[in-house]
Amino acid sequence: MINGRFELSSLESPALLIEDDERWQLVQRIVASRRFLRAPLLSRFLMHVCSQALLGRPHEITEYRIGVHVFDRPRNYRTVEDNIVRNYARQLRRRLAEYSADEGKNEPYRIEIPLGGYVPVFSAQPTHSREDEAKHEIHTLPQPVIEASTIPKMSVESSNETPEAHSPQRSIKIGRPAQIALLLMYSAVLVGITATVLAHVQATSRALQPTSLLWAALFRAPMSTFVVPADSGFNLIEDLSRRQVALGSYLNGDYVALPLPAMDEHSQADLRTQQFTSFVDLQVVSEISRLPEVDPQRLFVRFPRDLRMDDLKTANAILIGSIGSNPWAELAQRNLNFRIAYSNEMQEAWVENTHPRPGEAKRYESLWTEPAHPTYAVIAYQPNLAGTGHILLIVGLDVAGTQAAADALLRGETLIPVMHAAMRPNGELGPFEVLLQSASIGPNAVTTQVIAYRIADSAKPVNSTIAQLNP
Repeated sequence: MINGRFELSSLESPALLIEDDERWQLVQRIVASRRFLRAPLLSRFLMHVCSQALLGRPHEITEYRIGVHVFDRPRNYRTVEDNIVRNYARQLRRRLAEYSADEGKNEPYRIEIPLGGYVPVFSAQPTHSREDEAKHEIHTLPQPVIEASTIPKMSVESSNETPEAHSPQRSIKIGRPAQIALLLMYSAVLVGITATVLAHVQATSRALQPTSLLWAALFRAPMSTFVVPADSGFNLIEDLSRRQVALGSYLNGDYVALPLPAMDEHSQADLRTQQFTSFVDLQVVSEISRLPEVDPQRLFVRFPRDLRMDDLKTANAILIGSIGSNPWAELAQRNLNFRIAYSNEMQEAWVENTHPRPGEAKRYESLWTEPAHPTYAVIAYQPNLAGTGHILLIVGLDVAGTQAAADALLRGETLIPVMHAAMRPNGELGPFEVLLQSASIGPNAVTTQVIAYRIADSAKPVNSTIAQLNP
């Protein structure tokens, strides 16, 4: 986008033919509005279907073509197995309606995408005033600029027209009881519509966050994505034995031989063999699985003990938990500036700031013994081992820290500056890492904020030399 205007060349060169069309100018204003500015995939969706329609190509606006051209799906993808276009279409219809009712209420046209297809309809906005409506004047609205006959129909349709719409205006006397009944009916309908709209807006708010581009990069690629929660049993083994276990020993299974004093053999066997994880991690996995960008056919939950090195070369991965509970984080944080470390027989933990800048501390510690204390977390987005996909690291010094990091990714506006800084000229999201601070009250996190972040200058695989970071 240049000076608030998306360049037409980002779609296709024939779109230059419609640059002066006032309907295309409306599209430009919409994608620059506050409802679309932080939703690049929705903007790209709208620009694609509108440009095709205005160029006279409604037959090319299909779910398959949108999946390929907008969401970068492979040519052999099947729409019956991938619902990303349908998910985003629902969001786009809602956003367009919100724009027309608010920022775009004075626009000459409104854009709608009727159910049953993806061909946009440009309809002239009514110009009559509310005073005219109060006098029951009948207005005939102009026909849509793009005929509705070009829109694929659903198997079941309902008409908005009534016989009275084609009949002469008649004077109908309605008694007072009937007026009261009609007023009550109208009020009930209005309340129902309002409740329905609010419910839909709340249900989709998570999908409209600035991190949508990150989730799209992780899930729209033609590869699997592994979500890897913490191994809480392993973490307890480290705590009880007071020894930190490195990734290599974890993969070899050496930790099962560590002595666990003051525990009976049955409990020791459970810790060494069962798959335990935290409830916070379970919540994070559940919320990630419901993101609109997720392809259920490519999303897998993998316990850390079952993950393999090759998985981080051939797939995307979301690693939850620090090196104390998810040893794979050791591999992912090697190239990072912000790293979680342990010492003193697993009794202390902190975030190490490898190259502190002015105003930053070299070390950020959490006082675990205090019921209310500041805690810290790190979010990192970087290439996988082979550079073919991505790894997203979500780690905290404690459970509250991990919760704070997940909330920043899934719900909050906390990461907006980082997302903007990591955006590349080609519209892709570059590698970044974020240090978060939050107040921990028991196991819960509140008032999370970004206290430092870094943007990598190149996309190096995580097993390469330490990436150079912008000053």
